[in-house]
Amino acid sequence: MADFLQALFLGTLQGLTEFLPISSSAHLRIFPELFGWGDPGAAFTAVVQIGTELAVLLYFRKDIWNIARTWTLSLFKPEYRGHLDARMGWFVIVGSLPIVILGVLFKDTIESHFRNLWLIATMLIVMGLVLLAADKLGSNTKQIKQMTMREAALMGAAQAAALVPGVSRSGATLSMGRALGFERAAVARYSFLLAIPAVVGAGVYEMKEIPHGDNMYGWGPTLVATAVAFVIGYAAIAWLLKFVSHHTLAPFVIYRVLLGSGVLALLAAGVLSA
Repeated sequence: MADFLQALFLGTLQGLTEFLPISSSAHLRIFPELFGWGDPGAAFTAVVQIGTELAVLLYFRKDIWNIARTWTLSLFKPEYRGHLDARMGWFVIVGSLPIVILGVLFKDTIESHFRNLWLIATMLIVMGLVLLAADKLGSNTKQIKQMTMREAALMGAAQAAALVPGVSRSGATLSMGRALGFERAAVARYSFLLAIPAVVGAGVYEMKEIPHGDNMYGWGPTLVATAVAFVIGYAAIAWLLKFVSHHTLAPFVIYRVLLGSGVLALLAAGVLSA
């Protein structure tokens, strides 16, 4: 029963943090350690993230259908090739390549050394400050229809940095997008779409590790956490899109710095084990 209650909490935590630029993977590593549960494991984290990506698929189902349809038509009919949806299909493909390639090449390091709390806490602070600088210096004038293949590749490279827990997939993409001058809401929407191939692919790939490997939970608790993450994540998408349309990203930066500093202090005091 305890495993299911923990899974309920972790699913809620995943749903609340996946789309915010505060790193859901960092939260799934930090809070179980704070409560004395231990590390739930990289595979558990990857599979539970499928729940939030299913929320993206549902929320953006019309956009995704239009992109997939137009991109497919553009392969055979030249008149579709200049259409924004066809270009978006290529943007998502190209932007997904860095995280897929690096994720496969450095799988063992990601699942071991990158889960060190000293590193995670440091990344929360450092990338929070990067996010603040990018948000303040970005011109906030460009829309997705103005995106080039080069800019899509750069945002894809930024997303790949989120292989380190604490960086945040949405945070890294937002930082790069804002530095390139894109509107916050526009970058957020692209970030949601860009994450689908990588997150779903990683989750499916890691399924074979449950309940084996370094994971604390079997299939029952993992499925509970995934379902809860889906429900909470769906609500979080709408909230974030509305929030970034009217506010800066400063509140997320403050939270990241406070959380990272708190974890570093607890590690230094010996309260937490890295």
